[in-house]
Amino acid sequence: MKAIIMAGGNGSRLYPLSKVSSKQLQAVYDKPMIYYPLTVLIAAGIREFCIITTPQDQYRFEQLLADGTQWGISIEYRTQASPDGIGQAFLIAESFVGSDNVALMLGDNIFFGGDAFPRAMAEFRSGATIFAYHVTNPGDYGVVEFDREGRAVSIEEKPAAPRSHFAVPGLYLYDNRVVGMARTIKPSARGELEITDINRAYMESGELYVRRLSRGFAWLDAGTSRALQEASAYIETIERRQGVKLGCPEEAALVRGFLDLDQFCAVAAAMPACDYRAYLEGVATETRRIRGAGH
Repeated sequence: MKAIIMAGGNGSRLYPLSKVSSKQLQAVYDKPMIYYPLTVLIAAGIREFCIITTPQDQYRFEQLLADGTQWGISIEYRTQASPDGIGQAFLIAESFVGSDNVALMLGDNIFFGGDAFPRAMAEFRSGATIFAYHVTNPGDYGVVEFDREGRAVSIEEKPAAPRSHFAVPGLYLYDNRVVGMARTIKPSARGELEITDINRAYMESGELYVRRLSRGFAWLDAGTSRALQEASAYIETIERRQGVKLGCPEEAALVRGFLDLDQFCAVAAAMPACDYRAYLEGVATETRRIRGAGH
């Protein structure tokens, strides 16, 4: 499976911060926002990425992430000239997707806890898989309604009267037919190709699977100034309490085996002296200790 990360849009909800830097390059505590979705997908075993940005921001993302080889992955870049909807991602990245299945993740979504995503990606075979998360403000998102047997029976985009409190977070898994489906959907009243319309098409053909995320799982949408600050505070609390870093692609790549320990150490050594480098050096020391104890 390949992955697309949507990192475009106007970032109007973050204005004036977004006037000088893309939303997905804003700091969430101690790391750029884009690190968090990238890390989730690396941890799930994905190695081929396409990042969709605005034309004016592509260079900045390339400066930050390069081609991904430092993490044992590959990254390509595409641009979305105007914010014409999440569903347009599959048309923009059609040549990248090729004949493969694909995950789509929004660059301003932050997830923490559990192994729901790695399991879902490992078990994915066909159709579409989306997730459902209980929120207090479902009208701000795509909303999924379930019947008494727990089957999804409706999906609506930002409804005025939500039929449930289950929002659809910004991570979606599709088989290769999604590219063809994206060609057939029409722009919504907002003038966008809605991802909800693609999900609804899979649902109507009986090929949409919805996984409910547990109460112990955390989903943060860092798309507003307030949400950005709340996400930073949450990340700081977890990192200080547990002594681990969230959104660390180097560590995820090491755990997944995309980097061996020598490569991991070389990546850390190339960084300036800073807390982030010190953390990676601590991970390397602990990894050596554990591997040594295993012999």
